[in-house]
Order: sequence, then structure tokens, then C-alpha cells
Amino acid sequence: MKRSITLLLALLMMLGGCNVSMGDPDVTQTAVTTDEQTFSTEADTDTGRIAVTFIETVTVESEVETETTEPHTHDTDPYEGMSAAEFYADYSPACCYADSRYRTKHYFMSGSIGEQDQRPTVAADQPTNDGMLVRNTSCIYEDRGNTYCILDSDGDIVNRVYKGGAYVVLEEVAAYVFAFGEIPVNYSTSKKTKPTASPWGEYLRLNHSKFSGSTAKYPYEPELPNISGCGGDLTYYEMDIGTTGTDCDPGYYITDYNNGTYITRGAARIVYTVYDKNGDAIIDPNEKYLFYTYNHYNDFQEYLNYEGGWGEMFGNITGGGTLSSKTHYSPTPYVPTAREDFYTE
Repeated sequence: MKRSITLLLALLMMLGGCNVSMGDPDVTQTAVTTDEQTFSTEADTDTGRIAVTFIETVTVESEVETETTEPHTHDTDPYEGMSAAEFYADYSPACCYADSRYRTKHYFMSGSIGEQDQRPTVAADQPTNDGMLVRNTSCIYEDRGNTYCILDSDGDIVNRVYKGGAYVVLEEVAAYVFAFGEIPVNYSTSKKTKPTASPWGEYLRLNHSKFSGSTAKYPYEPELPNISGCGGDLTYYEMDIGTTGTDCDPGYYITDYNNGTYITRGAARIVYTVYDKNGDAIIDPNEKYLFYTYNHYNDFQEYLNYEGGWGEMFGNITGGGTLSSKTHYSPTPYVPTAREDFYTE
């Protein structure tokens, strides 16, 4: 069945900028031309993985045929009639995209739900190049772009996140936002929604708002790359990460982020690029930035697009300044990273 090229582009634009070599013999290749770009796609028919690479600018109109069957492993809803107590009694993360969709239908989690420390868990082996930490450029999607594969520092797939799923732990939320450019389904854009007013209850997370990054207004904050708040071209947004303590900022007492009744938002945030200077969504992963701060914007670490991939700390406390002080501050600059393709077949 023929469909407008724009339907395919919605997927391609989301996947754009990824450069992955697929070595399996059962691979189909397609070139799609549009008014803006040519995209070369490789689809592995065994795994459903897709890689897309921008090639060149052209101007051609075309139509494509595409399958409409939804890939899944669950023929029926396994959670129909199940209570939250039953679901969480023997919890394990979602096993596939279809499983995640059924969970979201019933406001059940898809990702890990264990406690997490404020500080990110950094991989024991972080690749370097010419003295710089390396950011992974591989982007592996499955299920027509609805599943994102998280790699480790060796390039092996170690986890997956599913579009439309619910996530709370830092590693999965960071990967989700980086991959899909949106917040997980259990997040509210409001900063005031109460757990008792949300079907997500204790797994509700808050906030998705513009991050100014203005160092004139907040001189203790380090300047993020090309941020609009300092005259740059990129608009950043911020969102909460619900860690289990807030001891790194004395302005917040140590408690659970969400105890099921009320939320203490704490000092931990993800800050990431959303729009370019023209107001267009940033699609190419190699043009994106995502950072984590657990001391309320004083210091940041860059997400390097792999499990445990967190860049060098930079910012105010790192530089010897006083926490959130507008008179005694000394933020160190952003620490650049190298770029390499980690994926191994």
C-alpha cells in the first residue's frame, strides 16, 4: 500500500545521523529522496534493526510502500485485570516493545525501578582518544524505531528502552531522551502534579521546561555548549531525575523523591538540547547534547550514549566555588569529547 513519503520521514528524521554497519547477509537497502535530504537505510530483517545515514541534499518527490503489521511477541494483553500489587510483586522490566505498550496502557513501568544513587554509575572502562573521553555515535533502533538499543563501552547491546514506556532510573531515562527526543510517559510537564492525582503514583516524575542556562543570571553555572541563554543557537530543556537522596545540596533534605503521597523534587536534573536556532527539533544524534547535574546546576556531566558513559565533571564545585553562590563562584568550562562508532555486530 502506497503512503506519503512523510510517514517514512517521521521515522527517518528521528533516526537521522546514525551510522551503523550491518554485516549480516540478510539485509535490505533502500535510498529515499526528499525535498531536504537523501537518507540511506539498512534494515536487518532478522533483528529488525535499522540504521540511517544522511547522504546529500536533493529535490525529488516519491512514494514508498511500507508494511503496516505491528511487530510484537504478545498476541493478547497479559496485564488485563491485573492489579498494581500483583504486577509489582514479582517485577521485571519489559521484555519487548509490545510488552512495554501493554504496560503503559495500564500505567505500569517498563524500566528498572530499583533505588539509585545521586551520582551516576560510571563504566569501569571508558574509551579515550587523544586524551579525551569518547562519545558513542552508534544509534541502533529496532521495531521500526520504537526500540533503542543501549550499548556498553565494548559496543555490545546490554539494555533496551521502548518508545512510550515509563522509566525512572538515570541510565534509562538518559538513553530514552537521547534516542527519542521526548520525556518518558510517566513524566508530567507540570512541576506541581501530586502522586495521588496521577495514575503513575510513586513512579510519577515532574518537570519538562526550558532551561535558560544564563550565566549572567546564574554566574555559578558553567556554560553549556552553544546554549541560547549565553547567545548560542541551541535551546535546552530540563527534567527531574528522582534519586533517593538530596544530600549534595543542603537546600534539600534527604528523602525519597516520590513517596506516593508527595514529591520532593531534589537537586538532580537532566538538561538536554531540543531546538536549534530556527526552532527546529534537533534530530541528528551527533548534534545533540545531554547532561546530568545532581547538585542543582552547579556541575554537569555529559551523557556519552553508552551504559555508564558519563563525561568528566565540570562546573562550579569542580572549580572550587561555593554551592549556588553568586559571589564566590568558579565554574570550569565544558570538557569536549571525541566521537567514535562503538557498535560491534
